[in-house]
Amino acid sequence: MTGFRIAAIAALFSMVWAGGAVAEYAKISDRDQFLQLVQGRTLSRTLVSLQVMPDGAITGQGAVWDVTGQWSWKDGYFCRELNWGGDELGYNCQEVTANGNSIRFTSDRGSGEQAEFRLR
Repeated sequence: MTGFRIAAIAALFSMVWAGGAVAEYAKISDRDQFLQLVQGRTLSRTLVSLQVMPDGAITGQGAVWDVTGQWSWKDGYFCRELNWGGDELGYNCQEVTANGNSIRFTSDRGSGEQAEFRLR
């Protein structure tokens, strides 16, 4: 894997959102609540556009590469396995929080890095 590709993966999936005002995010505690937020919508951020399907599929684009994967809801966490442009990104369970049309995923069951998406 090239250095650029590693840097791109880090930038796309583990950047911490830094905003001006502190927004109140509510924890999403169950699968049904999560699906109400994401079903039929696109999760987007710079260079990333993803769809999370009720059947457990994840599809989309990250930069110019396809993103595919599977997800499930386990013990209050969004657990996913991703492939980005042919590279396995591995399995991770993430805390999900939301505020309006923003959704935030925090890796390692809420103790890791964050990625924020707009719901469109």
